[in-house]
Amino acid sequence: MEKLLIRGGTPLEGEITISGAKNAALPIMCAALLTREPLRLDNVPKLMDVRTMTQLLERMGVAVRMPGAAALELKAQGIADPSAPYELVRTMRASVLVLGPLLARCGEARVALPGGCAIGLRPVDQHVKGLEAMGADIHIDHGDMIARAARLRGARIVMDLVTVTGTENLMMAATLAEGTTVIENAAREPEIADLAACLNAMGARIRGAGSDVVRIEGVEALGGTTHRVMPDRIETGTYLAAVTAAGGRVRLAGAAPDTLDATLDKLREAGARIEAGEQSIDIEMHGRPRAVDVRTAPYPGFATDMQAQLLALDTVAEGTAVVTETIFENRFMHALELQRLGADITIEGNTAVVRGVKRLEGAAVMATDLRASASLVIAGLVAQGETLIDRIYHLDRGYEALEAKLGALGARVERRR
Repeated sequence: MEKLLIRGGTPLEGEITISGAKNAALPIMCAALLTREPLRLDNVPKLMDVRTMTQLLERMGVAVRMPGAAALELKAQGIADPSAPYELVRTMRASVLVLGPLLARCGEARVALPGGCAIGLRPVDQHVKGLEAMGADIHIDHGDMIARAARLRGARIVMDLVTVTGTENLMMAATLAEGTTVIENAAREPEIADLAACLNAMGARIRGAGSDVVRIEGVEALGGTTHRVMPDRIETGTYLAAVTAAGGRVRLAGAAPDTLDATLDKLREAGARIEAGEQSIDIEMHGRPRAVDVRTAPYPGFATDMQAQLLALDTVAEGTAVVTETIFENRFMHALELQRLGADITIEGNTAVVRGVKRLEGAAVMATDLRASASLVIAGLVAQGETLIDRIYHLDRGYEALEAKLGALGARVERRR
């Protein structure tokens, strides 16, 4: 099993380019199921999750080509098997996003209940509730969701809680439904707006994506298009947090600063000097950061996917910070690993109290989920000595060429088997 060795203590200097967003690419790939015509995607990151989604779609009969280094062309002229088996779904919760498109296009779907990171229950009840409101019949059989509908009908759907994948699944299903669907209390993440932009280019009629009310007027069929995946705001935030913790001066090219307001505010509060351009971010940091309190919330609040990175930053900050996790109940597992590096963290329910120490000490640690892995990388960059991170397959799910990008900034990072 591969590991990541980090020799800490080096400030980060230079320029890197941000990759396309994993959380935008995956649902947009699923949108290919809605049309017989080709869907070409540019700025697709090379990640394990993208490979898993490609395997899942190919299993259904989707033809997938790679016409360029960061490009995919998907053509679902026919869907041979509208099912998603557990052996593929269990490693990636985003696999549930095939449910809505399959039901809308084929009138049936069999999708295993999803897995993914062990950070919380993350139920799919909102997906099921919305599709049933649109006329689907759904039941659970031996761990699979069995769904059928002659043709989905437009409906008014009020989400009980804000869910990104739920909003995306229902939005895709509604594009081919009869009549108009209104999703209230919808998630507002930029990735949802990116999916809607792609769907509208395919001929869908979606208004309000990115707000809490999304209106979809169903159409008879969708066509193909070419779409460029938006930049990854979580990757961007991770590198920004790394510079704030380790110090230095870095330019992030190909970024989308307007999707990062909450993160940029917190890093400025920690002492970083940040200049945001139209498609780039310059950050400069000298000295020890200041402790910053964090409370996660649905977008446009502070992203739960950035909580672990800010907690790592707080471990070496001046002062005491309170980090509150409101989205996922198990998302402090990285705290135990950070304690192995000398961090002073106390967990009280959904809150972590972090008392900053002057320095961390390198040690062997283990990644427990995708963003926890990123927090250990940040801690390793500032720790004295060597930090060896095990189970980095989590990192490969969400960070493209991490060691190469950090190496370009002067960090001493290497992958070991």
